[in-house]
Amino acid sequence: MPLPTPPSKLGNLLPPDEYKAKATSARPAKKQANEGEQAESADFGRANVATPMAHAANAATTLRTVPAGSAASSSAAGAETAPARDAGTSRRKSKQTAALLQPVPTPAKHQDAEPVEPAQPVVARAGKQPATGAPSAATPIARGTTKKRSSTSDQVETRKLFVLDTNVLMHDPTCLFRFEEHDVYLPMMTLEELDNHKKGMSEVARNARQVSRTLDALVANGGNMADGISLSRLGSREAAGRLYFQTKLTDIEPVEGLPQGKADNQILGVVRALQRDRMDRQVVLVSKDINMRIKAHALGLPAEDYFNDQVLEDKDLLYSGIRALPQDFWTKHAKGMESWQDTKTGTTYYRVTGPLCASMLVNEFVYLEPQNGEPAFHALVRELNGKTALLQTLRDYGHHKNNVWGITARNREQNFALNLLMNPEIDFVTLLGQAGTGKTLVALAAGLAQVLDDKRYNEIIVTRATVPVGEDIGFLPGTEEEKMQPWMGAFDDNLEVLQKTDDAAGEWGRAATQELIRSRLKVKSMNFMRGRTFVDKYLIIDEAQNLTPKQMKTLVTRAGPGTKIICLGNIAQIDTPYLTEGSSGLTYVVDRFKGWAHSGHVTLARGERSRLADYASDIL
Repeated sequence: MPLPTPPSKLGNLLPPDEYKAKATSARPAKKQANEGEQAESADFGRANVATPMAHAANAATTLRTVPAGSAASSSAAGAETAPARDAGTSRRKSKQTAALLQPVPTPAKHQDAEPVEPAQPVVARAGKQPATGAPSAATPIARGTTKKRSSTSDQVETRKLFVLDTNVLMHDPTCLFRFEEHDVYLPMMTLEELDNHKKGMSEVARNARQVSRTLDALVANGGNMADGISLSRLGSREAAGRLYFQTKLTDIEPVEGLPQGKADNQILGVVRALQRDRMDRQVVLVSKDINMRIKAHALGLPAEDYFNDQVLEDKDLLYSGIRALPQDFWTKHAKGMESWQDTKTGTTYYRVTGPLCASMLVNEFVYLEPQNGEPAFHALVRELNGKTALLQTLRDYGHHKNNVWGITARNREQNFALNLLMNPEIDFVTLLGQAGTGKTLVALAAGLAQVLDDKRYNEIIVTRATVPVGEDIGFLPGTEEEKMQPWMGAFDDNLEVLQKTDDAAGEWGRAATQELIRSRLKVKSMNFMRGRTFVDKYLIIDEAQNLTPKQMKTLVTRAGPGTKIICLGNIAQIDTPYLTEGSSGLTYVVDRFKGWAHSGHVTLARGERSRLADYASDIL
């Protein structure tokens, strides 16, 4: 017979309450034991009840896995034959040890109590077999494990399988990692179309080549493609799903009534086959092609647009940079208000505290309409600290004494824009507005004033997205600036307006001014921007609504020390395919830069071009 477990070790294995109960019930038996048995028990030492280990419940579960009936009978038999075993062996088990090994029922005070889960999960020890019976004390652990498994299975069931159209990959080459925990499926026809569009120097060709390189990195040493490839292999923290490829080409039934030679129809057939074969998954087609989605819905197949690049769903929710204050603003925020004036600049500061300040943003313009003959209040949110805001009054560029290169602000929004453009602490400015609101004029006037008069910047660099409204006219001869000249007609028109502001200069004076402006104004193409760094430059990006977020990032990151970037555009005039008002690069930077201490945004509302242009914008 093996040597019994010492009581000192059993004290470390059993829970404190249960061990105390067992040790108390064993005391009378210990008093009645003979001297020989006491000597044998003394070899093992006293059971240490005061200092049990924290994981006593783990071992107690193993000790009590024997069924109650067999444990009681074996214990009773052991108690009856204890003297006989004492005479036949050299070392015997004491009665205290036998009592400790008997399963004792749970005390009455714990009968109605709710079972408490252990602080740490039960960890199976190496070399130990799992318990065959489920003890009552381990019931909460089993119940918690079952609940966790069901939650995990629910997550698996809700994971979708997104089938990507080719235009999604060419629109966003990183779209494979934008679907979080869901899986991505690429049909063979998608890979064929990627291969057809990889040639050339266009943005679509570059994106197609980038997707091909990403797929090659995922497939390399990725294991069996039929089992899927983990999208997190390349270090992406957002992608937790797997990438699947179409590995079987013979089990795809064609869609009846549709031409089989068209790639879109073959992709629809793949989606329908996946929906039929994978009943446990929700298969969704993702495409930027509207007609493709309409055909999918007509066939009963779920289809969605690619929403990951959508900054916002409604353009009306876009940050305007301007906030109208309620008429009772000073009544609710006058308590504890501080105000002081800068004698050098004449600027007045107000430190106010109230509920409205918590929703403001840094460099946001606030205004209060004039009432009861009082002047209008225009200010800029300079600092924010919880419900306390520091408001700074603005310089009135509508007055002729504060004109900028002969230009004065004609409305409130233009005054806000000029305050941003003339502020040296603002490095990034975005101006949105309809046609004729004066975006290009105020930006160019502020640039000329700071380059030629204030000497704050070295030169003005003008660029724009070369996206034609109509048919492309083909290749243009000449240098880079000559090739860009047809795209810069808007700047030439505004320069002509700015040159006419100096009436006293005469013809010779205006000609000299024009030559001076031309020497400080450079026209650059976006195709050659990568890798450059602009230092002490005033960079104007016109028609920025036609840029993707990736292109916008490339341009904004060209800024070096002392450079100011101004983005102009109208999100209602997007000419780039697959770009919408919500996914435009201009919308992207407006939303991402809001609230930064060195950036500002203004949406110009009123047209100032002419009464004809204003009326045409309203009725056409």
